[in-house]
Amino acid sequence: MKIISKKSLAKLRTEFPVGTRVKLVKMDDHYNTVLHPGEMGTVVFVDDIGTIHVKWDCGSALGVVYGEDVCQKE
Repeated sequence: MKIISKKSLAKLRTEFPVGTRVKLVKMDDHYNTVLHPGEMGTVVFVDDIGTIHVKWDCGSALGVVYGEDVCQKE
């Protein structure tokens, strides 16, 4: 897990405010059996370690981990 700086965290929270629609690009989680690239969801919040918490349209609530996973705004 990568440590996020205060400056990067502020930028992430500005880029992904609550309600932002996102598309999953990559998730590196071998326990994930539900989410695949292209899944769409809505940002719920960004926590203090930079995880973007998303309510995915498929019903999952897995977070996008800073420095590991990738999502993009839609």
